[in-house]
Amino acid sequence: MNYMDRNNVAAARLKGLEEDLGMTGGQFNTLVSVLYVGYVLAQIPSNMFLDRLTRPSVYISFCIFLWGVFSISTGAAQSFHAALVSRLFLGLSEAVFYPGILFMLSRWYKRDELGLRMAYFTCGSSIANAFGALTASGILSTMDNRLGYAAWRWLFFIEGSLTCILSAMAFYIVPDFPSTPVSWLTTEERMLAQQRLEEDLSGVERDSSKNRSGLVEAFTDWTVWWLAIALTALNASLSFGNFFPTLAATMGFGPTITLLLCAPPWIVGVATSFLVMRHSDTVEDRFWHITGPVSTGIIGFVLAISTINTAVRYLSLFFMTQATVSYIVLLAWVSNSIPEPSSKRAVAMAFVNATSAGLGNIGSSYLWLAAWGPSYAKSYLVCILMSLTTILMLWIYRQHLVRLNSKAECNERALGLPPGFRYFT
Repeated sequence: MNYMDRNNVAAARLKGLEEDLGMTGGQFNTLVSVLYVGYVLAQIPSNMFLDRLTRPSVYISFCIFLWGVFSISTGAAQSFHAALVSRLFLGLSEAVFYPGILFMLSRWYKRDELGLRMAYFTCGSSIANAFGALTASGILSTMDNRLGYAAWRWLFFIEGSLTCILSAMAFYIVPDFPSTPVSWLTTEERMLAQQRLEEDLSGVERDSSKNRSGLVEAFTDWTVWWLAIALTALNASLSFGNFFPTLAATMGFGPTITLLLCAPPWIVGVATSFLVMRHSDTVEDRFWHITGPVSTGIIGFVLAISTINTAVRYLSLFFMTQATVSYIVLLAWVSNSIPEPSSKRAVAMAFVNATSAGLGNIGSSYLWLAAWGPSYAKSYLVCILMSLTTILMLWIYRQHLVRLNSKAECNERALGLPPGFRYFT
């Protein structure tokens, strides 16, 4: 629901959103990008607050309810500026969820378990892109002028209301931290959950400056900034997802068929993500499991540029959605690279995600201008450039981690110590 409420504006565009709100020029692109302004501003404060809570389930569930309300208010907007304000607050409330849940997963799972669990969670975005398009197709084709409201407004009303209902369920579904007493775990089981993570970090070097806050530790670590820039470049290359119905529409079909065609590429992407992340966890590798999907995405961009054949252009969408798998792997790599303290990891994950969402999504929203359609060749070329930049930056980062692992291995041999902590590369 997080992604459906965020991206349903793209489907609404196909059924009169711009005309009813009197939008002109690049105002639709602004409507897409303003969500990420709020999304960026709230992520780091939210994760810092989350790290200090004993009942994060209450906090997260309340924010789910809020973004459902703001989604409904977008459907009720009577002007572009009213929709703009609703989208801004939608971003502020949604900022809690994605980085917050990723951080919570890192408090429950070991490093070689985390990638697959992140894939289970993050696949919700691909499922939303797939079934969100199917849902939108049904609503837009059957709800027009019901009770006097346009079909695109019903899209926000129905999906926002469903989010509000699910927020009550989230109160019981979202877990708290292992250190918090809960009814579904015994005291021994909670102790075991914490002990597993301590053993996973056995041998990791600890910073002697214990008084520094997680915010300071994260912002003074160059690798956090490096990963944030790399993820920003990756996010820019994945910006096609925000305009997926528009790209599918270039094949010449009507709105209903276009939205139906959006589903299969994302479904295949979900299946692939499980396979890639499971293998990435097993072999403790991140770089090559990012490079593979990104390279597949580049193939999709090239196909989309080089032909007007409908079948090949549709095939290119399948290749493009494979690239989204790399986003999950890179987020897992960020968490793996900052084993402790948890306060630093909370800030780092929020900062990396916020920076990529801010620079990557706000800026890249203007890479898909209507004036560049229907081929969007310029947009695809920028995506290729950003993909290559991501691969280069992460290769440099991998070399850094290889050196750290080699240094640790040499020290252990010199001191006669058993093998200890190693970074995933």
